Amino acid sequence: MAYKKFTASVRQLKPDPKYKSKLVSKFVNCLMLDGKKTAAAGVFYDAMDIVAKRIKDAPPQEVFEKAIDRVKPNIEVRSKRVGGSNYQVPIQVNRKRQQSLAIRWILQAVRGKSGKATCEFLATEICDAYKGEGQAMTTRTNVHKMAEANKAFAHFAW
Repeated sequence: MAYKKFTASVRQLKPDPKYKSKLVSKFVNCLMLDGKKTAAAGVFYDAMDIVAKRIKDAPPQEVFEKAIDRVKPNIEVRSKRVGGSNYQVPIQVNRKRQQSLAIRWILQAVRGKSGKATCEFLATEICDAYKGEGQAMTTRTNVHKMAEANKAFAHFAW
């Protein structure tokens, strides 16, 4: 019996009402805590309004999509046990995981801060990622450096 690797959530995901984007819906769902989707959507849309004020040369949805694309990792390390030793083996990251990691890293950066409204931190992180800066980009860079450092073990990837 063959088991599916992913759930039906991809098919059930509906585009958000404002930007008509499934990526935005996915991000709002990941931002949501305790089932409060309306609150999460409000935080996201407030952040996009702030982004629109800060970056005037591009529409906010384009800025958001570019920020996610910039944070996506191309390669990561996975632990592999070979002959009693654990090796950090660099492997390619598939598209779904790239998107998941990008969203996770941005939200992790936002949730790690306190003192102001979440929408302000989210807007700052999105703008920073758009420019190729910020905490999420630092995480991506660290992952790529780790993969580069362990390139010698690439032959264990099978």
